[in-house]
Amino acid sequence: MPQSDSAHAPLIALEGVGKWYGSYHALKNVNLTVRKGEKIVLCGPSGSGKSTLIRCINHLEEIQEGSITVEGTRLTDSGRSIDAVRREVGMVFQSFNLFPHKTIMENCILAPMRVKGMEKAKAEAVARTYLERVRILDQADKYPAQLSGGQQQRAAIARALCMEPKAMLFDEPTSALDPEMVKEVLDTMIGLARDGMTMICVTHEMGFARQVADRVVFMASGEIIEEGEPEIFFRNPQHQRTRAFLGEILAHH
Repeated sequence: MPQSDSAHAPLIALEGVGKWYGSYHALKNVNLTVRKGEKIVLCGPSGSGKSTLIRCINHLEEIQEGSITVEGTRLTDSGRSIDAVRREVGMVFQSFNLFPHKTIMENCILAPMRVKGMEKAKAEAVARTYLERVRILDQADKYPAQLSGGQQQRAAIARALCMEPKAMLFDEPTSALDPEMVKEVLDTMIGLARDGMTMICVTHEMGFARQVADRVVFMASGEIIEEGEPEIFFRNPQHQRTRAFLGEILAHH
């Protein structure tokens, strides 16, 4: 592929993606492209397919229809394509998914050593950089249970960053947190966004969406109903379902 094309090719592309759980149609003909450095916020009511969509991007869920391409690698069922994509795409879950019997440092160095074959000293140096970045370097030798929820989630972000991914997926990263911890995690994500990280975030934090997103994508019933720049999306939503959702969510915040 000529350089000029690849420079403009999207980092992540979903084309005609369909997914079923048995007879339940979870994703319907989803088309989404994400360019390098773009920040996308996915929002929508519960059960609209948002989390399913980002779980499909790193093959935590399989799709039955369409295609997903990450940096030129088409995601198939082959182990090789899955590994290649997971190397490039970091994921942060609602529940922190840290290994409870390993320290924060051990959680952070595990994948770089196993997957990338990085030497321990180098992996620890990388981990220190990112733990400092999320402002919990002083917690490196503690176990997850010794940290607050907000600290655990920041540790999970650092762990994903230690793989030095091209893009980060966030699946409702603040929804399991106490309200006073939400800000510290969002601040960490805002910092990442400002540094140019490509991000897809499933979140109900509309203030974050306004501040960070290049595009807000609204999903309902497994479909993308509407997308647009935050300014336009919030001020002038085009679709009735978007207006109803925003009316409801902004009333609660």
